[in-house]
Amino acid sequence: MKIKYLLPALLIALPVSVTRAQGLKMLDDLSYYLRMDYSLGGTAPVGLPATIRRLDSYSLRPNFSIGIEAQKPLDDRWGIRTGLHFGNKGMKTDAQVKNYHMQIVHGGETLEGQFTGNVVTRVSQWGLTVPVQVVCRVVNDVDLRFGPYATYVYSRRFSGEAYAGYLRVGNPTGPRVELGRGADERGSYDFSTDLRRLQWGLDLGADWRWSDRWAVGADVSWGLSSVFHSDFKTIEQRLYSIFGTVGVVYHLK
Repeated sequence: MKIKYLLPALLIALPVSVTRAQGLKMLDDLSYYLRMDYSLGGTAPVGLPATIRRLDSYSLRPNFSIGIEAQKPLDDRWGIRTGLHFGNKGMKTDAQVKNYHMQIVHGGETLEGQFTGNVVTRVSQWGLTVPVQVVCRVVNDVDLRFGPYATYVYSRRFSGEAYAGYLRVGNPTGPRVELGRGADERGSYDFSTDLRRLQWGLDLGADWRWSDRWAVGADVSWGLSSVFHSDFKTIEQRLYSIFGTVGVVYHLK
C-alpha cells in the first residue's frame, strides 16, 4: 500500500528538487555590493524659464544614501545589477523671479497670482529606490552602468517663502500686495502633499575599482516623471529630480 503512494511522491519531488538546485546554482555566481553615496543636484525644470531670472544661493542638504546591490554576470563583460537604496534627494535655493506664478499664504489669507521678487524653496524627498542596470566592463577596473530606476517617496517636503517683492493677485495687472523681508512680512507656501509618492527615471554611472574590495562610483540620475501630480498647476513648469552622485562601493562577495 505504501509503495502505491511512493512513486507519485517521487515524481512530484524530483522536478521540485531539480528546480531548487537550478535556482541555487543561479545564485552561486551573484556578486553583492554595499554602496554609500552623496547626491548633489535639485528639483528643477528642463531649461530655465524666463520667469526665473537668477539663482542667488544654493545650499547643500543631507543627501546621503546607502544601498545593497546584487549583480548577475551574463558573460566576461556584461551583467545585470539591481538593488535597494535608501536616501534623500533635497535642495534649498533662493532665486530671483519675475511674473512667476505663485500661491502663498500671507496675513492669514491665501493669495494666487504673479510674483516678482525672491523665492526660497526647500525640498526633501526621503525614499526607497530600486535600480535595474545593465553593466559593461569597459576595462579591467572600470564598469559602466545604465538603466531605469523607481523610487517610493515616503517622506516629502516642498515648501518655502516669497519675500522682498510684490504679488499681483489674479493676473499681472491685478491688485498689488507687497511682501517684505521680515518673517511676518513674507508669504509662505507648502506643496508637500502634491508631490508624487512614486517617481521614476534613468541612471547612468561608472565604478572604478582601486582594490579587490573597494571602488569609487559616480552617477547621474534624471527623473522622467514630474515630481508633482499631473493635476498640480500652481507651478507652471514641470519639475524633475536631476542629481549627480559620488560615493564608495564595498564588494561583499
